[in-house]
Formats: sequence, C-alpha cells, structure tokens
Amino acid sequence: MATFVIEGGHKLSGEIIPQGAKNEALQVICAVLLTAEKITISNIPDIRDVNKLIYILGKLGVKIEKVNGDTYTFQSDDLNLKYLESEQFKQDGSSLRGSIMIVGPLLARFGKGYIPRPGGDKIGRRRLDTHFEGFIKLGASFRYNKDEKFYGVEADFLTGTDMLLDEASVTGTANIVMAAVMAKGKTSIYNAACEPYLQQLCKMLNSMGAKISGVGSNLLVIEGVEILGGCEHRILPDMVEIGSWIGMAAMTKSSITIKNVSWNDLGLIPRVFQKIGIKLERRGDDIFIPEQKSYEIQNFIDGSILTISDAPWPGFTPDLLSIILVVATQAKGSVLIHQKMFESRLFFVDKLIDMGAKVILCDPHRATVIGMNHESSLKATVMTSPDIRAGISLLIAALSAKGTSTIHNIEQIDRGYQNIDTRLQAIGAKITRVE
Repeated sequence: MATFVIEGGHKLSGEIIPQGAKNEALQVICAVLLTAEKITISNIPDIRDVNKLIYILGKLGVKIEKVNGDTYTFQSDDLNLKYLESEQFKQDGSSLRGSIMIVGPLLARFGKGYIPRPGGDKIGRRRLDTHFEGFIKLGASFRYNKDEKFYGVEADFLTGTDMLLDEASVTGTANIVMAAVMAKGKTSIYNAACEPYLQQLCKMLNSMGAKISGVGSNLLVIEGVEILGGCEHRILPDMVEIGSWIGMAAMTKSSITIKNVSWNDLGLIPRVFQKIGIKLERRGDDIFIPEQKSYEIQNFIDGSILTISDAPWPGFTPDLLSIILVVATQAKGSVLIHQKMFESRLFFVDKLIDMGAKVILCDPHRATVIGMNHESSLKATVMTSPDIRAGISLLIAALSAKGTSTIHNIEQIDRGYQNIDTRLQAIGAKITRVE
C-alpha cells in the first residue's frame, strides 16, 4: 500500500494538461470487442482502472499494441471466450466496475456475455438492473449464480425493441447501446444517458458503421447492422480532473491554467464553481484561474442558502460534489451539498472535520458547509482515501492545510488520476509518494 506525504500551504502556478477521460475510456475500450477489425484509440489515460480493463481484454485474446504514450491499437479477431468462465476472470473482473461493459458487445457479437459482480468505489449501492433488463428486452436470457456472484446473459440473436430505462444510467445506456447496434431491427432507448462520454461512444460506433440517431438527447434510435468495422477515435479530456484542478487552485490561492479542456463539453461545471465564488476565464479552449485571496458563495435570488446537488447530464456530475464540498470549506458563506445518487459518498467529511472544517453531515445524502473564508486554515492530519473522488478531495484539503499531512491507500486515487504526484510537483506542490 502506498502513501502520499503532503506539505501544505504552498501556492501552485503554471499550466496543467488534463488526462483523457476515465469514464469514456472504459466505454470505448469495451467497444473494440464488437469488430474483428483493428481500432486505434488515442488519449487513453494511464490509470489503474483503465489499465486493468486493457489487461482483461488482453487475457480475453484481444491483440493490443501500445503505439505511443497514450495511443493503443486493439484487434478482437481471435478471442478466447473460455476465459470468461475461468476462475481467473472471476478474480480479474470483480476488481473493476467498468468490466460490466464488456457484456453488451460480447452478447451482440458472440451471443453470450458473463461477468462477476464488479467492484469499484465503496460509495453505496450501484445497481446493475438497468443493464440486464435492457439485455432481456433485446431477447437475452439471464442467469445469476448467487454463490459465485456471477452474472450471465445468452441469446441466439438479439431483436430490436422499444425500451424505457428505469434510470438514466451512463454505463447501463452504454452497455445496451453496444448490444443493440447489432440486433435485428430497430431499437429505441428512452431516458437514455446523454453525457458527453456516451455521445463519444455513439460517435465512435457510428464511425464503425453503426446507425445511431438522437445522439446527445435522451432518446436514442438504433438501426441494427450485421457487422462493424475498424476506426480511429480520440478520447475527450477528463471533466472531473478539470474540476479537480479548478478546486485545487481556489483552495491553495493559486493561479493555474488548465489546457485544452474541450470547454463545450463541460456543461454546468464552470458555472457551479462560479456560484461558490471562484473566478475563471475562458481563454480559447483553456481555463485560466487567477489567484484569489477570498471567494464568496452566492445565495439564491431570494436570499436563501445555495444548494448544490448532482443530477444526470446535463445536470452537475456527482463525481465533483466532493470537490465542491472541500472548496466550500474555505469560502465566505454557507452551502448545502446534496448528494442524491450515492448514499456513502459524503462519509469522508469526518476527515475534513478533523482538519478543522465546519461541516454538518445532515444524513448520508446531505452536508451543510460553513465556509471559513481562509481566516482559519485546515490542519494537517493522517487520512485514508476511501474512494477516487474522496481521495482527490482529501488531497486538495491537504495541499491547502498548515503542516504535513499523510494520505494512505492512494491506490484509490491512482485508479482515476494519472501520475498525479509528478504532475502536481511540476506546478509547485510539495507531495511525495512513499511505497
């Protein structure tokens, strides 16, 4: 287990380039299973979750070549489907939640898909019902081994249908879309997720020969095709990492430029940070955050306390609520953070309270933050990262705190952030990795 040792209280400066988007990478890498032809994907982030998925595909028989630092080719022309029923796969797949998205393309192309109950962040229940209900509606039979916690779907062929998803699940929508692109006839998916990363998946599939319309809306219409071909695809910058750097600049009273952010794909993210008082400027496709000694939370127009909550796209992403909460601890004013989608994601606030933050955890979904306006710095402490987003939030808190903090279990941070210690050192952070 590795640890970060962070000497807080130092200002940062310079430029930082966001990595490729983790959540898009997990989707589009699974899509390579839909064709026997070669696919090239660039801007792939070098992070644990993505590397684990690439490892699983390699064990499945996908021919993988690393062209350069962030570009890979994949060719799924001779797969070892027996691996899917092996003990090794049960162990490999259970450690990565994103592995669930291999099921849709395998079902579409080979008529069967298996997956152990996937792991991932400990942020509360994350249902898989949407995925499997979609496959069943397309004509697949479903089975679940409770003893081995192993799921399976099988079908001689899939048939297009109309479906209304019970929730706008991003991974659920992605999985169903990848199954439906090779189903017989037309499929319509209403209440589909429409995040930029899902849009990117649909654009990639269309470039492979799929026929998907309604991309960017919550109603996708898919005309099934018999075969898909190869393509080249570039992954968007990671919006969650971009939001993390905005929050880090504010908390450390630093001036930072975030390069090549694909501004038009950020949705509400810049506006929500502006609501808690953070100044940021659009400079071409970059974000410039000037040094601020203080930032003030806006109230609603009737004077009531601001509430920031998560919602499916185009609402505010739940992955940034932890960042917003930490940044609010040093704002002027108060805010209510309402985490609607996951019931355990706010439990890391006890560490912030230990550091001197004024946070009231109302219940598993809501926390009230009383900002200290940088009049009282957070205190250094020893912490353990419970998940990716809480981990980066605690790291931001430590960078702003007085003294030297220690964060254990940083493998959780490494799951979502590429070479974060060396990248932050380049802009002035005092952070050391201890194995």
